[in-house]
Amino acid sequence: MKFDIENKPLTSFNFSSLTDIVLLLVIFFLLTSQFVVNTGVKVNLPGSKTNDPIAQSDFAITITSTGEIFVNNKKVDEKNLTSELLLLKNNLKKDNLIIRSDKDVVIDKLIKVIDAAKAANILKFTIETEKKIE
Repeated sequence: MKFDIENKPLTSFNFSSLTDIVLLLVIFFLLTSQFVVNTGVKVNLPGSKTNDPIAQSDFAITITSTGEIFVNNKKVDEKNLTSELLLLKNNLKKDNLIIRSDKDVVIDKLIKVIDAAKAANILKFTIETEKKIE
């Protein structure tokens, strides 16, 4: 039995399967890009034109506009702040404390937090800011 074999060039291509794949990829990237969530205590950070992005860290302290202090989402009294920071520093073995302070916080409160950190032998600080758009 002889089969008729012709080597014809492909003149048409069905794009429906390719369109489905591209659409699924677009949906995948849109959904996964939305899962970057900043968890923790909500504060209005001060703005800065020249801020650098800060990686999320467990070695962070947050000061709310009402003056409440949180160490890794745990509310801490100002009297116990030094001991909490010392305990956290020893557990995490990190040396750069990230301070997330609301823009309405009195500077005196921020200085007290820095003093407590220095008493816990933490000498490096990063004050987190938001990118100011003009």
